Amino acid sequence: MAMSTQAAQPLVYRAIPADGTMRIAAFILLAIAGSLLIAVAGQIKVPFYPVPATLQTLAVFVIAATFGLRLGVATVALYLVEGAAGMPVFTGGAGLAYLAGPTGGFLAGFLAAAAIIGWTADRTNDRKPLVLFAATLIGATVLMAMGWTWLSGLIGAEKAWMFGVQPFILGELAKVALAASLVPALHGIFARR
Repeated sequence: MAMSTQAAQPLVYRAIPADGTMRIAAFILLAIAGSLLIAVAGQIKVPFYPVPATLQTLAVFVIAATFGLRLGVATVALYLVEGAAGMPVFTGGAGLAYLAGPTGGFLAGFLAAAAIIGWTADRTNDRKPLVLFAATLIGATVLMAMGWTWLSGLIGAEKAWMFGVQPFILGELAKVALAASLVPALHGIFARR
């Protein structure tokens, strides 16, 4: 049985007008709100083993799954532009120099993760936790690989793995699982209304 276009649309499309000026305004407001959510999530430190983690990547994963490819990537891009322009949205700094620093590859990886997860949300039924888990896991892996590659160029591959990837693997897996559970749960809540 073929899935209808409505069934395959990301969650956010249930809450915005179908067309016109109000739809464009809704997209702009959602992108701004999403970029602010990523910024706030980057400031929230969660005690986790072996190192504390922020909720930043969780915010990226959930935004991509609920916004879809275009709006999800636009939201993450807006967040990166805000930080590059000097707004204090990044976890530990701001500006172009910060983007060129050790976390630059991970920040660029946010875009790749948003594209992978958003693409899946646009084309599949993102209410299925296993499908969303797989897409989010792939997105998180690409994000970490981009971060590791960039950091390797600065401090070497072994140190980049030891300090930039390995300590965060468990936390990222937890965030992948949480995002894959949270988004289908949100669909369930909105479906009852």
